[in-house]
Amino acid sequence: MEYFPVFIDLKNQPCLVVGGGEVAQRKVGLLLAAGAKLTIVAPQLTDGLQEQVHNHRATHIARDWQAGDTAGMRLVIAATDNSQVNTAIHAECEAAGILVNVVDHPELCRFIVPSIVDRSPLMIAISSGGQAPVLARHLRARIEAWLPHGYGVLARLAGQFRDQVKARFGDRERERRRFWENALEGAAAEKALAGDERGAAEALAAELEQAQANQLQQGAVYLVGAGPGNPDLLTFRALRLMQKADVVLYDNLVSPAILNLVRRDAKRRYVGKKASDHALPQEEINKLLVKLAQEGKTVLRLKGGDPFIFGRGGEEIDELAQNGIPFEVVPGITSAAGASCYAGIPLTHRDYAQSVTFVTGHRQAGETELDWARLTSPTETLVIYMGIKEAPRICERLIAYGRAADTPAAIIEKATTPEQKTVAGTLATLPALIEQHHVKPPALIIIGNVVKLHEKLDWHGVPVK
Repeated sequence: MEYFPVFIDLKNQPCLVVGGGEVAQRKVGLLLAAGAKLTIVAPQLTDGLQEQVHNHRATHIARDWQAGDTAGMRLVIAATDNSQVNTAIHAECEAAGILVNVVDHPELCRFIVPSIVDRSPLMIAISSGGQAPVLARHLRARIEAWLPHGYGVLARLAGQFRDQVKARFGDRERERRRFWENALEGAAAEKALAGDERGAAEALAAELEQAQANQLQQGAVYLVGAGPGNPDLLTFRALRLMQKADVVLYDNLVSPAILNLVRRDAKRRYVGKKASDHALPQEEINKLLVKLAQEGKTVLRLKGGDPFIFGRGGEEIDELAQNGIPFEVVPGITSAAGASCYAGIPLTHRDYAQSVTFVTGHRQAGETELDWARLTSPTETLVIYMGIKEAPRICERLIAYGRAADTPAAIIEKATTPEQKTVAGTLATLPALIEQHHVKPPALIIIGNVVKLHEKLDWHGVPVK
């Protein structure tokens, strides 16, 4: 994070804008909207700035900037086309500890003016750190189109009811937050977004009246599929639940980029599993989910890929069901789907494969239990999860049971992420390629004629041979 995002209260605070052109006019408009006590230093002003001065909303000093003009200011914006003046203003402000922004010169800025989406009191600020202001404005336009003005009404209502809610729930922060999460998605929110502010207030008051202040509700567990690694592949439901969690139990396959999207003050606990290295045995994970929910917490069980495809999600919800814990399973894009798409390897194709089978290469009790004879059809794609360690034996057994040694095969490491690596060969050469290219987990093996399409259809880079 190159800049620390912060909102500043400038009501009745002395601020200075140096410059009288169109750029200065835009900055003046923002500062006046924030309630600043504004001074403009410039020999001449645009018509718009003159109007602000005429209406006594700003003070005009009709001359060029002089040393000492920044004295006593909270914030200064330099919007001149004179580089020497801009540099001098910056130096003077830095020496006095005054926040300064020199327009279009990030190296002379102590702060940056972002693109703003205004749904007062709800404010959204977007900044590219001065690197791509057009992109920031582009994103602002998208958010403007998506975000109803009713959210401003909802934010005002939340402020008006804040003390009442706090009085009702006292220091029970989790219950307060749960009330707001439900209320801001219920009848009050619907009325606010429809423009009915009075109706929204009445609905919020009714919800507060019905709230049970002294009863700690039982928590719930959400098993959420985090997908194969790329945050853009998360479902909307997953993102929403990631912002509601009190506690997050996450796996080894959950990428840092995805974990960063979880509510910042949620407690995080790593319960991942690597080969011969389990942070917490599965049985203990099951018990921990029950315990946390019984304490009234909203628990997010975040799993790489999909919870029900080699994710042991079924075992976890079985334990929850036996203990009467409410739960929900949110599917995610399984690794096979993500890896195959990003590597340009269709899992099925009319000319190459009419079926696909998912198996795990993870050994149980010292042995890989697979129905080898059933996995040898040349018209079937075979996808192997967790198969790096056992790849030599898997390839050997498939060949022994009749699958051709020259069957195309590929392994995809860190699929859908910027670090994705695809190594393609054949059933006979794949084990050596894995060692040669130092492929590490997480990785997925795809075996079948569809791998022939990798070189033609891969849109994430040239295949490794």
